[in-house]
Amino acid sequence: MESVLQRTGRSFREVYQAYLPLVYRIAFTYMKNPEDSEDAAQETFLRLMKQKKPFQSQEHCKRWLIVTVGNVCKDLLRKRRGELNLDDFTELPSEPRTDSALLDELLKLPEKYRTTVYLYYYEGYAVKEMAKLLDQSPETIKTWLRRARAQLKQRLGESFDD
Repeated sequence: MESVLQRTGRSFREVYQAYLPLVYRIAFTYMKNPEDSEDAAQETFLRLMKQKKPFQSQEHCKRWLIVTVGNVCKDLLRKRRGELNLDDFTELPSEPRTDSALLDELLKLPEKYRTTVYLYYYEGYAVKEMAKLLDQSPETIKTWLRRARAQLKQRLGESFDD
């Protein structure tokens, strides 16, 4: 049986190697720690292996991965909501951190703002592309970006302007 990925001209290994960093970074914006981000990335690629519908292109596959990792993270967070306080969880020691103040504040933003800022600034998506990807209007995406910038500027003060 021909796999969904082979129809796009790429093997699973090629897709995994090409998009694992992207999937992991998006997962990290939700999960805020390396271990849970790895779990979410792994679950995303497991779902990719089970995917039955063919992708029309490599970009279609990439979009599917972005949406799916967000859904996986939301599912994981929902399951854990009753088990532990997520604010306490982010305070647990993890790997040594070299994050900047901007990244720390970015991770404190509400989920919709984090995702929008990440896709816009780190992945280079245009507002219209993000609107389609996140199933929102372009005006909503612009509002989220504006509010995220305002919150970051308020939290970081003068250092954000540099």
